Amino acid sequence: MTGRYPDEVDVAIVGSGPTGSAYARILSEDSPGLTIAMFEVGPTVSQPAGSHVKNIVDDDSRSDAQRRSEGSAPGEATLNSPRAVAAGGRRARPGTFLLPDGDFAASGDGLPLAAMSSNVGGMGAHWTAACPRPGASERIGFLDATGELDELIGQADRLLGVTTDAFDGSPLGDLLRERLAAAVDEGRAPAARVQKMPLAVHRREDGRLVWSGSDVVLGDETRNNPNFTLFDETLAVRVLVDDGVAVGVEVHDRRTGETHEVHARIVVVAADGLRTPQLLWASGIRPTALGRYLNDQSQVVFAARITGIEDLPVPEGQKVAGTLGESSGVSWVPFTDDLPFHGQIMQLDASPVPLADDDPVVPGSIVGLGLFCAKELSADDRLEFSDDATDSYGLPAIRVHYALTDGDRETIERAKAQIMTLARAVGEPLDDAPFQLPLGASLHYQGTTRMGETDDGTSVVGPNSETWEVDGLYLAGNNVIPTATACNPTLTSVALAVKGARDIVHRLSDR
Repeated sequence: MTGRYPDEVDVAIVGSGPTGSAYARILSEDSPGLTIAMFEVGPTVSQPAGSHVKNIVDDDSRSDAQRRSEGSAPGEATLNSPRAVAAGGRRARPGTFLLPDGDFAASGDGLPLAAMSSNVGGMGAHWTAACPRPGASERIGFLDATGELDELIGQADRLLGVTTDAFDGSPLGDLLRERLAAAVDEGRAPAARVQKMPLAVHRREDGRLVWSGSDVVLGDETRNNPNFTLFDETLAVRVLVDDGVAVGVEVHDRRTGETHEVHARIVVVAADGLRTPQLLWASGIRPTALGRYLNDQSQVVFAARITGIEDLPVPEGQKVAGTLGESSGVSWVPFTDDLPFHGQIMQLDASPVPLADDDPVVPGSIVGLGLFCAKELSADDRLEFSDDATDSYGLPAIRVHYALTDGDRETIERAKAQIMTLARAVGEPLDDAPFQLPLGASLHYQGTTRMGETDDGTSVVGPNSETWEVDGLYLAGNNVIPTATACNPTLTSVALAVKGARDIVHRLSDR
């Protein structure tokens, strides 16, 4: 040991979000004799470590956990709703922090709301927990061709604890999906029809919701593994490479200010879509595709009220006293290539727009509609890393080059028309027109270390998530996804992490 760190481990994992945790879980299940060290730049803000902050019952404790996740400048003003995000200027949501002012756009439209979290569990401590399966062109063709993709996604469901029944007691959910289906289901394959949103959420016997974070992905299998150790408040500053082979990581102890080298047989970097390529650049690992093919999901949002329900009886078990719980029901309008949007339809506990004082709200009747749009991929949409300037962690400063194409703008306009169709199908639109959130608001940054079937210069990693350029270096996260997706990407990125972890197990068992 050097200080609180080991001198050597079998596998070093940078990042404690859902994908880094998936690596640790699969390694603990399939090869428990391997020593594993996981490094996280942020503090532990919840218990069990990595658990979702929504599971913190006390409001003040939850707010404190969110503030401690907000990087090197916690406590700055944040915004907590889509409408506030759209109207309130350039502010992050609770638990996240923005790229420094000016760094979000070096050219084009930029990503003004590009944000990150620094805490054990990463963004998995703050996410919406939506886990839709990719469809049509969102799917990864070369993994589909081998028959692997669905089995891997099934494993991701298992690790994340995905369910579809957590909100079965929500009032009017079935009616809402019936009305949405009447508007869009004709001609769709069964998997692409309106349905309940798969969520990494379960309901306890006492009725409380439990939202999955990295704690669920790690599971008891990892927590009880004596060969696994999580080191928080530890910044990885460099991947150590010797003659084209990853041999460990250099880490900076943010508690003491000391720097250490931890040697490893395998290195996994799962530091998010912005900081994973940043760490590779800082390590001198700079393949052509690094930071390129950046893509995010433009969001169009609106609200409506379910009408014609005043005389409907509330089924037994669906009576609600007072307001509904947060996210009281989530329905899903899947992506198709003809309508390249992913729809996340949420029954809200309050109206996002003011209603008349004498206008009573039936529980479950206020609906927030959101459509996420797939982006046209381009190598010109990229991250640029400085050789001179540094960020608050001392790593190369990030600049964003990102522009919507004419095709992207057409898709957004189509989404606006489609969301009005959905709102009218639901009942009464609650505003004059939908609005588009500022770019970067989805927090779904993908493609910056994308996967490829062959090493043709357009990808950073191969089908097992190992980098083409450095042997024994694996990457994880939404940044590995090579397709343009509209659906929430976490399920897919965890599935890819399962495949990478299995490759490590096979690889180290052969040595």
